[in-house]
Amino acid sequence: MQDSQASGTKPASRRGFFFGAATVGAAAAAVTALPKVVQAPDASAAAPEPKPAPEKGGGYSLSEHVKRYYKTASA
Repeated sequence: MQDSQASGTKPASRRGFFFGAATVGAAAAAVTALPKVVQAPDASAAAPEPKPAPEKGGGYSLSEHVKRYYKTASA
């Protein structure tokens, strides 16, 4: 009688399956995040410079995102 471990192949196990699934998931997450890391310097270079703060205070400005907030808050 031969032992299954003595032969060259191992039977599939749940532990091996979950280890493989975790490895594939980690690799997919790394590949997804990698282009964002590479593109981050390009995105910051294209961003417009913010307006300088006023000397006498009163730094509030009615920008697009503030207008959008007012529309959603009043509804």
